[in-house]
Amino acid sequence: MLRFIPLTLALFSALAIAGGPTTASAASEEVLRVNLDQAKIDRLPEGTATLVIGNPIVADVTMLKGSGAMVVTGKGFGDTNLIALDAQGNVLDEKTVRVVPTGSVLVVQRGNERESYSCAPQCMPTVQLGDGKLFGDASGQVTARNGLLAPSQGAQPQH
Repeated sequence: MLRFIPLTLALFSALAIAGGPTTASAASEEVLRVNLDQAKIDRLPEGTATLVIGNPIVADVTMLKGSGAMVVTGKGFGDTNLIALDAQGNVLDEKTVRVVPTGSVLVVQRGNERESYSCAPQCMPTVQLGDGKLFGDASGQVTARNGLLAPSQGAQPQH
């Protein structure tokens, strides 16, 4: 039994030297946290010409021309990656974008149905991803409301 201990230690040492997970490499991975349905401004590496988002269902990114910054908007829960490229297509930076729920949302689960409430500071019904039938109903109401708010094409400006 004792002769297996040096072999085991040698195996673990070889794995560590060969590039097994270390705390230094895990700490160097940058994560940009964005709340769902909110935007965050972040700096771009010098010389960025193109931004690529891995999963546009999770997040959206827009480069702010001439400012060296970008706007990242959380569209769905989860992680995706963001890659910054220079004009020649070389990778300048890559980071993880993590879209998280806001801290003020209360979720009530009743069997397979769920409802969400925004509690800042009073709880009011809100629609979140995963709310089931209510999500579709509320989406239709929001679309109808936005249609009422849009200026009509035949309206003349008042002077």
